[in-house]
Amino acid sequence: MLRHILRNTLVAFVFTASVAAAQADTQTTDLNHEFDAGSRISLTQLSPVQVGNLAIAGKVWGFLKYHHPSVVGGQHQWDYELLRILPAVLAAPDRDSADVILHGWIGKLGPITECSPCAKLDKQDFQLLPNLEWLNDTHLLSAELRNDLNRIHLNRGIAKTQSYISMVPLTGNPMFDKEAEYKELKFPDAGFQLLSLFRFWNIVEYWAPYREQIGEDWDNVLRESITPVALSKDRSAYELAMIAVIARINDTHANLWSSLQVRPPVGACQLPLRIRFVEGAAAVSGYTNAVAGAATGLRPGDVIESIDGVPVSQLVDSWRPYYAASNEPTRLRDVAENMTIGACGRAQLKVRQDDGVKEVSLSRLPRTGQKAKPTHDKEGDTFQLLTEDIAYIKLSSVKRDNIPDYMERAAHTKGLIIDIRNYPSDFVPFVLGPYFIDKPTKFVRFTAGDLANPGGFKWGPELTIAPKAAHYAGKVMILVDEKSQSQSEYTAMALRVGSRAKVVGSTTAGADGNVSAIPLPGGLRTMISGIGVFYPDKRPTQRIGIIPDIEVKPTIKGLRAMRDEVLDAAIAEIQRE
Repeated sequence: MLRHILRNTLVAFVFTASVAAAQADTQTTDLNHEFDAGSRISLTQLSPVQVGNLAIAGKVWGFLKYHHPSVVGGQHQWDYELLRILPAVLAAPDRDSADVILHGWIGKLGPITECSPCAKLDKQDFQLLPNLEWLNDTHLLSAELRNDLNRIHLNRGIAKTQSYISMVPLTGNPMFDKEAEYKELKFPDAGFQLLSLFRFWNIVEYWAPYREQIGEDWDNVLRESITPVALSKDRSAYELAMIAVIARINDTHANLWSSLQVRPPVGACQLPLRIRFVEGAAAVSGYTNAVAGAATGLRPGDVIESIDGVPVSQLVDSWRPYYAASNEPTRLRDVAENMTIGACGRAQLKVRQDDGVKEVSLSRLPRTGQKAKPTHDKEGDTFQLLTEDIAYIKLSSVKRDNIPDYMERAAHTKGLIIDIRNYPSDFVPFVLGPYFIDKPTKFVRFTAGDLANPGGFKWGPELTIAPKAAHYAGKVMILVDEKSQSQSEYTAMALRVGSRAKVVGSTTAGADGNVSAIPLPGGLRTMISGIGVFYPDKRPTQRIGIIPDIEVKPTIKGLRAMRDEVLDAAIAEIQRE
């Protein structure tokens, strides 16, 4: 092994002699398969200089991926180009030396010819502009590197295709299906782990419509994530480090869906209880196994104050960095669904009931035998007459072909409750919405990425719902809460434009827009919201969610009485003259 010492700091980069030999004789190497067996980069620690140089290298690599004509044109295996340049970047003793390396690397990619025609960026067409101020940052980049990157940007052509991204027809959300998954990767592999971070970071930087809604400096996230991702010592540690990175974009659609088994708490068993955060407390709301749940002696409205001696508030604080969510109610929703997971055996709980606090010992059961209720809607049929004057439709089991029948049965009623405290089983905005308006009504507009201006998102046209002859004259109550996500939120936007419609409940998940899947090294899978969803007046929905007209939240008292307080409020509003 060769060890490099940078300014009296032991550098954690290990570079085998076989790699050096391979680089010395690139003529005999199949460059497109050079790293199929791994990057051969091993790290045990990173100095601040290395972290800074890696952050710039990751940004430059991502910029070139979506702007340099030879990379955009598919003339390079761009992942492997990163793995080739990383050893030199890691060995650079300072910032200037790293810039020299990157400048030379760019020069080898081929000449930049003047574009004809050139891409344009008309600011009035864009909701979000590319974040490219760093190209001219004299404190960040050398003059040569600034000149390289600006020349590439100024001479970008009118891109109709990109090698590493395409757009879904009609919807416009990005597809990343050309990204390699490297499913057989063996861990640890610091090179591929850095590749994973850089890939995800740059996809967010250039193709996430809600980049401005992240809520923190995305450059800082890159710098702070390099060490934990690169130094992960096994697959599980790498997955957990990437979960933490992904969670920082605050998008409920974004999670490391392939690897939730490493997200805390971990274990093969779980208490047979459904938990929901109500009035800031972790309250029992039902059972995941009816018989076993009832046998615990706990009832809806009982509050769990600690698990195995650790206060719930402390557990939530320790788990929060690993739960991707657009807002806190949604994060607590997901924490609640998992918080009693653990090793099989007994769990010690402190529980507050209506008659005081007590300690209980309960058995965790295999998770495979339990079923969480994915909705907060009413049990029973999709369509129900709650009273002679009030009809109810829940969208968790709705079929669009049945909507005309439901609306005919509801025609005589004083009010209709549409329950979207769930995920709709069918797409109904343009089937159900027309019953509630008497003139064409705009309800949404979108933004989508621009291949010629990576990082920029253009406004799309507004969408309109046209009225239906069979107009429903009664009041319309739309029920939402933290279970309402994505299509649920979009549907609520469409239905609430009715003149007699009101939204009842609490803030929704704040994650709307068609999703885009992202493969990551090791066979990992994540997603982002791929298009921006806004109101016609350009107000955002991401992280904000659907704000109710009538705010109603469940209470501990209501849980104990087994009342649906949101539904009760909707009924009361219909009955109010």
